[in-house]
Amino acid sequence: MKQEEINQLSVEDLKNRIEESMEKMAKLKLTHAVSPLENPLQIKDLRRSIARLNTEMTKRQKQA
Repeated sequence: MKQEEINQLSVEDLKNRIEESMEKMAKLKLTHAVSPLENPLQIKDLRRSIARLNTEMTKRQKQA
């Protein structure tokens, strides 16, 4: 997810996206532990996406 897209999301959307991404990452990690993923960089990309979402959340909380 690009930063421009993240900036346009509402606070509720940010929270929902973070939750969904965390669940997806947990599933990917479990799947990868059982049998290697075809593209293990998915985990890295998802982790970075979660970090971007959390950064935007923190930024908005400090502004309020």
